[in-house]
Amino acid sequence: MKQSAWQRLDILARNITPFILSLLLVMISIIPTHLPGYTQISPLLALVAVYHWGVYRPDLMPSLAVFVLGLFQDLIGGGPMGLHAFVLLVMYGMLITQRRFFYGKSFMVIWMGFAIVATGSIVAYWVIASVYYLKLLQPYSFVFQYLFTLTIFPVVSWLLVRWQRAVIR
Repeated sequence: MKQSAWQRLDILARNITPFILSLLLVMISIIPTHLPGYTQISPLLALVAVYHWGVYRPDLMPSLAVFVLGLFQDLIGGGPMGLHAFVLLVMYGMLITQRRFFYGKSFMVIWMGFAIVATGSIVAYWVIASVYYLKLLQPYSFVFQYLFTLTIFPVVSWLLVRWQRAVIR
């Protein structure tokens, strides 16, 4: 049976939803607030999104989409160009190799896996940014950013799972 144009458009819209949601999360994480120092500790929502889609639906979040997402975050967030793209791609590549371990496990295992991945990612952010600025940056903001991201992970993950079940199927 041949699909109509509307059916193909519906499938396309469902398939690009993870990328669009990830872009939205990047924009949310960069929204200016009036809280002093918030920009230094804002959660790494792109990391949460890439981790989630890498575990549950890597077919809908290919490496090219991860790269574009990272570049988008670099463009609108400032900082070294390519930093987020590089770290997200490395994290995504490592996650894809271990996907079989995470898939189908309890939420606690997924969260602990994210804690490990986020630790490596935040250390990479810190090291690369320190090299870029040619000085050893204070790790405090990176530690708080890591803790904030780890704390907000269950909420964002729950929302992404709900969206996945309702829209993507």
